[in-house]
Amino acid sequence: MALDLLKRAWSDPDLAAYRDAAARFIEAEMLPQDEAARHRGHVGHALWRRCGELGFLCADIPEQYGGAGGDFRHEAVFYEEMARRALTGLGASVHTIVAHYLLNHGTEAQKARWLPRMVSGQLVGAIAMTEPGAGSDLQAIRTRAERGERGGEPGYRINGSKTFITNGFLAGLVLVVARTSATPGAKGTSILVVETDACAGFRVGRVLDKIGMKAQDTSELFFDDVFVPEDHLLGGREGQGFYQLMSDLPYERLIIGVLALAAMEGAYAQTLAYVQERQAFGAPLAALQHTRFKLAEVATTLRVGRSFIDDCVQQLVAGTLDTATASMAKLWASEAQGRVIDDCLQMFGGYGYMNEYPIARMFSDARVQRIYGGASEIMKEVIARSL
Repeated sequence: MALDLLKRAWSDPDLAAYRDAAARFIEAEMLPQDEAARHRGHVGHALWRRCGELGFLCADIPEQYGGAGGDFRHEAVFYEEMARRALTGLGASVHTIVAHYLLNHGTEAQKARWLPRMVSGQLVGAIAMTEPGAGSDLQAIRTRAERGERGGEPGYRINGSKTFITNGFLAGLVLVVARTSATPGAKGTSILVVETDACAGFRVGRVLDKIGMKAQDTSELFFDDVFVPEDHLLGGREGQGFYQLMSDLPYERLIIGVLALAAMEGAYAQTLAYVQERQAFGAPLAALQHTRFKLAEVATTLRVGRSFIDDCVQQLVAGTLDTATASMAKLWASEAQGRVIDDCLQMFGGYGYMNEYPIARMFSDARVQRIYGGASEIMKEVIARSL
C-alpha cells in the first residue's frame, strides 16, 4: 500500500479544497519567486499582501477582526504546502503567532487596531525576544522600556537590541519583550507593540547571513529611545510578558512539528521519484536493496510521525494540547527531520549537494528547527519536568 502523504486524520472536504487552493497559489506565485528571494534575503511586501488578499494569512483569526474564522488546521495546511516544496522565506507562522499574542492577550482596542492589517498582509508581524546575550533564557533580557512622555503623552521609551528576529526586515509591527520594572526574573517583563513605519529610534540592522532559510529575512533590530504610547503595552498591564509568552508555547511548538513533518514528506516524495528514475549499474537506484530498505525506514518514520502530529493538531483544535506534549512534538519532529532529510539527500549522491535541487535546500533549512522555538535541550527539560 502506497504511503498517502496528504492523508490527514483532521481533514474534511472543505479543508481539502482549501489545500488545493493553497497548493495552486504556491506553485503559481510563490515558487517562481523563490530563487530571487533567496538572493535578496526576503520575499518582499507584495507577496505578503497577495497572501492576505487570498486569505492565506491568519486564517484562524475570528471574522470580527478580519480573519477567515477558521482554526489551526487551516494554518497547518498552508504551512505544510510551503514546507513540502522547500519554501521557507515567508515567515507566515511567526506572523500568525504574533497575531495570536494580540488575540489572546491584547485589549479590545489593540485587536481592532492591528489584527485586520495583519490579516491583509499590510502589517508583517515579528516578535523581538532573543538578544545577543539572552536566547532561551528569557529572564535574562536586558532591553528596557521605561515610563516617559512625548509632547505630554504618557508612554514608554524602549532601549536595547534584538537579534535572530524572523520577519525583522519587513516587519511593520514588532512585539518587543522588555523589562518594565526592576523586579527580578519574569515579573519585571512586559511586551510592547512597536509600529515600525516612520518610528524614530527604530533601526533594522543586517539581514543575517544564515546557512539555510536564505529567503527568510532574519534580522537584527535596534531600539534607541523608541517611544510608544502607553496603550501599546500588550494587554494594558505591566509585568505580564513572561506569562503571555509561556501561554502560547503549545501553538508555537506544534507549528514547528507540523513544518518538520511536512518537510520530511516533501523530501521523501522527491527522493522516491529520483531513485525510480536515476540509473546506476544498469538499473534504477530503487532496485538496490539498500535504497529500498532506507526508503522503508523513512516511510515508517513518516507514518508514525503523521499519527502523532495529527493527534496533536486535533488536541490543539480541541483546546487540550499541553506544553509538554507540544514540546514532544517539536522535539521528535525536528530531530527526525534532520535524520530523514540527511538520508534522503544521500540517495541523490552528488546532486543532493547542489543548491539547485530542493533536497539540498531542505537539508540546510532543517538545521535551525532544532534551535528556534526552544532548542531540543530545552524541550527535553520541559518534558522531564512534567514526568
